[in-house]
Amino acid sequence: MSEFLVARGITKDYGKVQAVRGVDLAIKEGEFVALLGPSGCGKSTLLALLGGLERPSAGEVQLDGQDLQALDEDDLALLRRRKVGLVFQSFNLIPTVDALGNVAFPLFPQRLPNREKRQRAAAALGVVGMSHRAAHRPGELSGGEKQRVAIARALVTSPKIILADEPTGNLDSDTGQGIIELLAGLCRSQGTALLVATHDLRLAKVSARTISMKDGEVVECA
Repeated sequence: MSEFLVARGITKDYGKVQAVRGVDLAIKEGEFVALLGPSGCGKSTLLALLGGLERPSAGEVQLDGQDLQALDEDDLALLRRRKVGLVFQSFNLIPTVDALGNVAFPLFPQRLPNREKRQRAAAALGVVGMSHRAAHRPGELSGGEKQRVAIARALVTSPKIILADEPTGNLDSDTGQGIIELLAGLCRSQGTALLVATHDLRLAKVSARTISMKDGEVVECA
């Protein structure tokens, strides 16, 4: 497998605070990697840098051979929309829109018929076992159901990599286990690379590889 996502010496400063310090890493196509570390160690900031949501203070990030720093904001957003799926701990669903509409949302900038957008969204909901909740708004869903909808939203554009930030952090133990099994299954069945920031050691057990962070630095790769 070739390297799909590569970071070289990336650093992120917020004033006098250095949240990420000279990180090097590489994620291969179809690889499932768990990014481990305590709260506040820089995991979320690193994911934002790798996904092009923030720009590093130093270093470089390459996604599928493209240097993210060389892209302007429009091209960066286009690349992210085509190749990166994002999953957040807080779900980030639109409360006034049903599950199908939330999943279809990333497709709206694309020049596709509305019928096709809805079909793709329905298919993504089916992958995560949520077809029966398509017409329900987030307020009518449990935490685990919301996270499954959020994962479907990340999948709907057929990304090459999903970056997930603490996807089990707001879930109880049993529900979190279901999300872990779902993510692992998606990696196996669809060949989607996964980089999951977590302090949930159960994710480490099902991942192919782990990267550990402390105080903004990568301290161990296994």
